[in-house]
Amino acid sequence: MGLSWMAWTWPTAAFFLFIAAAIATMGVWEYFVPGGAPRRGAFGLDTTRGDRLFITLVGSAFIFLGWLGLFGTPLWGGLAIALAWAGFVFWKV
Repeated sequence: MGLSWMAWTWPTAAFFLFIAAAIATMGVWEYFVPGGAPRRGAFGLDTTRGDRLFITLVGSAFIFLGWLGLFGTPLWGGLAIALAWAGFVFWKV
């Protein structure tokens, strides 16, 4: 079957490599510092590092979809908003 079912562009490959690297980094971090240091954040949820990564990824997906729907390409503005969202989630949530 191979990888011909998907249009693998450099941005697509970079996206999936980033997701894989983020999950692997969180796995290594959890191995060396177990527990994830749960804390109560701005949304009133008790979250661990993995929870915050998941919230960041889901939120970023919606940010990019919203950007595409409202402005189209290029996605630099959506990326800036998604990075700000990630900073907020890991800082306050």
